[in-house]
Amino acid sequence: MKKLSARRRHPLAALVVLLLALACTGGLYAAFAPADKAQADETAQSLAIDEGKKLYSVGCASCHGTDGQGTTDGPSLVGVGAAAVDFQVGTGRMPAQQPGAQVPRKKNIYSQAEIDQLAAYVASLGAGPTVPTKEQYGPEGADIAKGGDLFRTNCAQCHNFTGKGGALTHGKYAPTLEGVDPKHIYEAMETGPQNMPSFPDGTLSEQNKKDIIAYLNAVNGDESESRGGLELGGIGPVAEGLFGWIFGLGTLIAVAVWVAARTAKAKKS
Repeated sequence: MKKLSARRRHPLAALVVLLLALACTGGLYAAFAPADKAQADETAQSLAIDEGKKLYSVGCASCHGTDGQGTTDGPSLVGVGAAAVDFQVGTGRMPAQQPGAQVPRKKNIYSQAEIDQLAAYVASLGAGPTVPTKEQYGPEGADIAKGGDLFRTNCAQCHNFTGKGGALTHGKYAPTLEGVDPKHIYEAMETGPQNMPSFPDGTLSEQNKKDIIAYLNAVNGDESESRGGLELGGIGPVAEGLFGWIFGLGTLIAVAVWVAARTAKAKKS
């Protein structure tokens, strides 16, 4: 009887064994879970690249080449990055309907998921600017006044003072920025599409870009008021003043001629 009682387990022994088992399981999970997650992310990225390549072969390869190396009808896409694809395809500029001085913005034909897949494939051809996050182009922490100064210094020459756009040479133009997704404005500054120069972080920092976007949202928002009367498309004070001078003076001359003609006619009668 004494031997049997000596071999009898302590009441807490089962609980101790259970806790040890849980600890071992947790340790194993901590050791292997990150690797599993990384492998899953890598697999998902590979699938996105594969699907993007299929979309590219159908909609892009005829102009940009089978491997993105470029042709006489389209530039190389090696190294343009995911941000360039997200901008060009997301704004409907690509695929282009026909060649011309400038490819216009139009309704896009791809879903965002397909755009992401195309961007993943093009990014795999060579390193380039990545698609910005909402924290990068969102209004939080932005300085609207500084954004206005930066915009007038770097952008107003083409896009005009409030981003309404304007004409350039040889049939080209700076498009309006009113109603454009902030993400696409950030990507345009980052990648420099078509006639626009690029503004990487070394030229305009991430905060600078955020400030500019906040300024554009403020001046083109529903709550913004024009205190200068008819703004004539926001083409600037010099052009607007010249417009008012020519048409205002022309109207006064026309009225004066009409009055003189009526007076002369009245005298003859």
